[in-house]
Amino acid sequence: MDARLEAATNDNWMTIRQQRTSGALGSASDDGLTSFEVVSREGKEVELSDGSICTEFISCSYLGLERHPKLVMAAQSALERIGIHLSASRSAMSPVYLRQLEQLLSEIYLGADVTVFTSTSNAHLGLLPLLGSGTMEGYPTKRSVMWLIDRTAHASMQVLRGVMSQFGAVKRVDTQDIDALRQTLVQCNREQMTPILLVDGVGSMSGLLPVGDLSDLLQSHAGYLYIDDAHGISITGRHGAGYAFENLGYRLPSNTLIAGSLSKAFGGAGGFIVLKHGYNAKQLRALANPLVFGHTISVPLQAANVAAAQIHLSSEISSLQDALWSNVRSLDNQVSQRMMNASLRAPIRGALFESEQQGVMAAAALRASGLIVFPVFYPIVESGKAMLRCAVSAAHTSGQIDALACQLNQQLGRTTA
Repeated sequence: MDARLEAATNDNWMTIRQQRTSGALGSASDDGLTSFEVVSREGKEVELSDGSICTEFISCSYLGLERHPKLVMAAQSALERIGIHLSASRSAMSPVYLRQLEQLLSEIYLGADVTVFTSTSNAHLGLLPLLGSGTMEGYPTKRSVMWLIDRTAHASMQVLRGVMSQFGAVKRVDTQDIDALRQTLVQCNREQMTPILLVDGVGSMSGLLPVGDLSDLLQSHAGYLYIDDAHGISITGRHGAGYAFENLGYRLPSNTLIAGSLSKAFGGAGGFIVLKHGYNAKQLRALANPLVFGHTISVPLQAANVAAAQIHLSSEISSLQDALWSNVRSLDNQVSQRMMNASLRAPIRGALFESEQQGVMAAAALRASGLIVFPVFYPIVESGKAMLRCAVSAAHTSGQIDALACQLNQQLGRTTA
C-alpha cells in the first residue's frame, strides 16, 4: 500500500483512540469493578448478578423518577392497551402518547416547538444536517456554514464531524478561550459563512457553560448556538426545563436550539429538540433521517414519559430538585479534597487519580465497602490517569452520601500521603 494512503487510512479518530487506550477499562470490568449486571433494585441499592447488594452512584437518573409509581403505572397501562411496540415510523403510525408528550414539553418550554426522538444522539443526527443545509425554515444561513465544535462537546456530536463536513467546514474550538472564538466568528463573517457553535450545557463529565453569553455572542455574529443539555434537563429550572433554558432567562433566542434527554433525570427514555415558537415541525419530521427511517420510542416508555412530563408541570419537581442539591452539597461539604465539579450546580462529581492503577485500587476499595461508581480512563480523562465518576441522585439517603464521602476521603488521602 502507498505510504500516504496507509497513513490516511490509519490516521482516524478510532485508530488514534485504540492506540492511546490502555486495557484499564477491560481489566476493571474483568475484576468486577464496572460493567455491573443488575438483577433487581430497591431505591439506590442494587442486587448484582453475583448476589451482592451495593449502593450505586452510577445512574444518570438524578431525580429517581424512573421508579416513581406514576411512571410505573403509566407504563403498565400502556403495555396492556397497546403492547410493547408499534414498529413503524411516526409518519406512518404512532401511539397517542407521542403527541401528548410533545404538547407537555412545549408547555415546559413556554410554547416553543418540541419534537421527540428516540435518543438525544438521534436528535443531533436528525437536526444538524437540516440546519447545515440552509433550507431549515426560520433558520437561514449564508452561502455556507462553519461548524464550530467545542472541545468539551459530547461525543455524540463530535462523531458527526464527517456528516457535518458535507455541509460546511468543521473546526474544533475552545469556548474557554473567548478571544480566539471571537476571532473565528469574525473570520466567518468576513468569508460569508454562518457559524454554528455546538456545546454541552451541563457537561457529561465536567463544567457548566455560560450558554446565555454564548447565545448573545453568536447572535452578534449572525450565528447559531446548538446546546446539548442532556445532563441539565429536569435537575434545575422551572418545571425542570433544565440548565440551558434557565441560563437563557427562560426564553429561546431565535438563534438558539436546545437538544434534551428524556433518559436521564427526566425519568423515561428518548431525546428531543426545542425550536423557536412557530417553527413548522412538519419539515423536521418529514426530513430528519431518524424520524423518517426509524421507529418511535417503545410504547410503555412513551406513556412513562407523559407521566414524567406531568410531574414536571407540578410542584413535585421542585421538591425532587431540592433533594438532589441537598445531597450534592452534603457530598461537597464532606469530601476534603476538591473533586471535579465541586461547588458547581451539576450532579456529577469526579475523584481524580494520577494513575490508572490508583483509580482501579480506589474503585476496588469502594466496591468492597458496598459502593459502586464508574471508573473512567482515556479518552474520557487524560491518558494514563483515572477518575471515579460519581452520579448523585435525589434518591440517595443521607447515610449513603455519608458512606461515599468517607470512602472517597480514605482513597484520595492515600494518593497524597
